Amino acid sequence: MQESAPEYAWFDDGRGRKTYRRVHAPNLNRSNLPCPMLITDTIEPMQSQADGKFYTSKQALRRTYRADGNPQGIEYVEVGNEQKPHVSKNGGVVRDRTAARDAVEKALAAVERGEGIQA
Repeated sequence: MQESAPEYAWFDDGRGRKTYRRVHAPNLNRSNLPCPMLITDTIEPMQSQADGKFYTSKQALRRTYRADGNPQGIEYVEVGNEQKPHVSKNGGVVRDRTAARDAVEKALAAVERGEGIQA
């Protein structure tokens, strides 16, 4: 397969100046759409807390948490994937800076007014 010679053309920059640049051919092998996010059903082998068996499918594991899918006949709730709103991803506590600033200003104003500390 022989590659064709690169093509060049004059481009106007909008301020009266023209430049002679290489024309880039579009890559026809790529889509204009972004890459889709794929969520698979497979997981590392995980033990169900309802029946004690190991599963490699999210659907099969979650089926054991339903009342009709485990030997106890009890409905279980899967927990542990939720992010707590008051804890950041790195484990620190997220602080509301405006609320903290308001609390400090309120305390300073109470001290300036001569109010004592209430126990």
